[in-house]
Amino acid sequence: MVSQLVNHSLLSYILSSPVSGVLTLVAIVMAITIHEFAHAWVADYKGDPTPRSHNRLTLNPLAHLDRLGTLLLVVVGFGWGKPVPIDEFNLKNPRLDTALIALAGPSINLVAAVAATLLIIIVPAGQSFVVSGFLAPFILVNLVLAFFNLLPIYPLDGSKILLLFFSEETGQEISYFLQEYSLIIFILALLPWFNNQSLVFIIINPLIIASLYYLNLLVSLFV
Repeated sequence: MVSQLVNHSLLSYILSSPVSGVLTLVAIVMAITIHEFAHAWVADYKGDPTPRSHNRLTLNPLAHLDRLGTLLLVVVGFGWGKPVPIDEFNLKNPRLDTALIALAGPSINLVAAVAATLLIIIVPAGQSFVVSGFLAPFILVNLVLAFFNLLPIYPLDGSKILLLFFSEETGQEISYFLQEYSLIIFILALLPWFNNQSLVFIIINPLIIASLYYLNLLVSLFV
């Protein structure tokens, strides 16, 4: 199933295996929703009312899905959610709080992957389709979303977290550079330069494989 998702668009996967494809689409929508909701919740907790005023403090997927991003996700297998607007002037400690808001998205995806793994442990043995049809892709999607967003490429979450490790002046220079050349950096990172593999794949694939190994190990301890 994983190879099908990697080698084909989600649309072709849905057409070839409708039930599994729709369940995978639901898993993706849920992963994107909790990711964006986490950004909104932490921003609101840190004193920025902007996400709340834009109706982003909700688990309703419609509030977090970008129309074009969702369409491309289904057709070509690559898309995005609607970014959560924040106003750094409302934050008490803009540099730290912005990094925490950015970290919230990938963090909730990792938590969701672990939670889904625990569900696999308690799902009755006869309900294997629940595991293969929904929980397995839900875990994979959350891991991909988490590690991909931690990359230090603007406008991904990692680009905001990265700035916390530099002085304010150096951080501003890095931020300007990442924003100025974001499209070029993104294209270079996604192109298959290395043995038909992109730099993004080379970085996040080992992290995903390692995470799946330890999650499978967790399941094997109880099943």
